[in-house]
Amino acid sequence: MPKTDDKLKDFEKSLQALEKIVSQMESGELGLEDSLNQFEQGIKLAKNCQDTLTNAEHRVEQLIEKNGLQQTIPFEELDED
Repeated sequence: MPKTDDKLKDFEKSLQALEKIVSQMESGELGLEDSLNQFEQGIKLAKNCQDTLTNAEHRVEQLIEKNGLQQTIPFEELDED
């Protein structure tokens, strides 16, 4: 299996785990210690997801440059439309 597929699966697993943590914490059923542990795990998962997205953004920019496209539009500007 190619590396890209592994990273995508890791990203998807991290995102699902993060969503589960958020749901558990929002339920209000966790004690303080469990909430702190879940929060800590959530921070790690969120960082992993952010790193993966940042790497994907860089790959897209490299592909655009490699293929001679003249202009790149930062993702932030796309959100404003």
